[in-house]
Amino acid sequence: MAYLKENLTFDRAGMVLESVKEDGDKKSLYMKGIFIQGGIKNANERIYPVSEIESAVNTLNEQITTGYSVLGEVDHPDDLKINLDRVSHMITQMWMDGANGFGKLKILPTPMGQLVTTMLEAGVKLGVSSRGSGNVNEADGRVSDFEIITVDVVAQPSAPNAYPKAIYEGMMNMKYGHKTLQIAKEAQDNKKVQKYLQDEVVRLIRDLKL
Repeated sequence: MAYLKENLTFDRAGMVLESVKEDGDKKSLYMKGIFIQGGIKNANERIYPVSEIESAVNTLNEQITTGYSVLGEVDHPDDLKINLDRVSHMITQMWMDGANGFGKLKILPTPMGQLVTTMLEAGVKLGVSSRGSGNVNEADGRVSDFEIITVDVVAQPSAPNAYPKAIYEGMMNMKYGHKTLQIAKEAQDNKKVQKYLQDEVVRLIRDLKL
């Protein structure tokens, strides 16, 4: 079984942002769009048959409906493990529309989730990347026995074959980046600190030149 990652930019995924009021005046931010494309050869020279996409989507939905939390991260880990310190969102639904697997994810109030929220509210276009496993036919690139583990949020690639810029590592290497992330961990219930955090992250986003 191969470890499979497939990127979709904000535009290619047809991503839509939704702000939903929940629990009184508290609002939650959602991203909705194409999570994985089927029936075409993608930038990684792989083809996911529609039947494989549909089976993987149904399996993931069964997990969600039975109470399993399908969590996703910021940027790309190198394996199928979910790292709790990098979790930014939770997938709430997936469905088929034509050849593609669509989905909806909810941004969580974790440090990485707050980072994603601030970026989206500042106008940064973030894409998505499916993470899963399957067998790839070396002759024609067709994928079989496909399973979706999760869908991550990634920075906008500059070209179809470009590896997304590592937002987290980029911030850690910048002046005040570590301080900002540390504040995020301690600021969930402090509105004044949250305002400072938002201003700092917006400043760092401009420096990242996405």
